[in-house]
Amino acid sequence: MSDITITPKAADQINRIKTESEVIASSALRIGVKGGGCSGLMYTMNFDSDKREGDSVIESNGITLFVDGKSLFYLDGLVLDFSDGLNGKGFMFQNPNATKKCGCGESFSV
Repeated sequence: MSDITITPKAADQINRIKTESEVIASSALRIGVKGGGCSGLMYTMNFDSDKREGDSVIESNGITLFVDGKSLFYLDGLVLDFSDGLNGKGFMFQNPNATKKCGCGESFSV
């Protein structure tokens, strides 16, 4: 089984966004990878209420994730965290598969 971890701080922020955006409570967080960015691959995140064929369903800290098979190859072992410190506010992707990442942390290569 593949593993993606959502930290408690990230889970709180995801739930806050769901509430503020009036997202359907049963919606899962769809996380994935697409081509682009300065390092070759970019992370994607959005809410989705429909599981697609080939999706893995992962639960972490009360958050349900949908991840397609292709993306899971690049995201296995990922830790999704949230920072609201002096260096900026946003989600942080700690990906053990990334061999190189851009300065902003939104794209990577393997």
